[in-house]
Amino acid sequence: QVQLVESGGGLVQDGGSLRLSCAASGRTFSSSAMGWFRQAPGKEREFVAAISWRSGNKFYTDSVKGRFTISRDNAKNTVYLQMNSLKPEDTAVYYCAASISRGLTVSSIRSGHEYNYWGQGTQVTVSS
Repeated sequence: QVQLVESGGGLVQDGGSLRLSCAASGRTFSSSAMGWFRQAPGKEREFVAAISWRSGNKFYTDSVKGRFTISRDNAKNTVYLQMNSLKPEDTAVYYCAASISRGLTVSSIRSGHEYNYWGQGTQVTVSS
């Protein structure tokens, strides 16, 4: 089992910044990738960013490229999502997720179905 706890959400103005953290505990060595997803009211959950635990390769959805940065601290078993130039359309509940899947591809790492453990979510609200 892997436990994930997110923090860092909040209310910020258009153009502002936030940094989300996701602390992992338990059998973290079994994780192959960590991802961030978000879900806005009335919308489906969508992929935001992911990082391969071993290689450190990073993946982003197009709408956040150049604004968001995913990073990791292996010693702390923590993954971060630095969000800059936030827009009202970034408003959502953000979820951290861990995958134990082997053989993730550039495509499959973006799928929520590949992730086995999820955090409770943290609200991000961007006001205009």
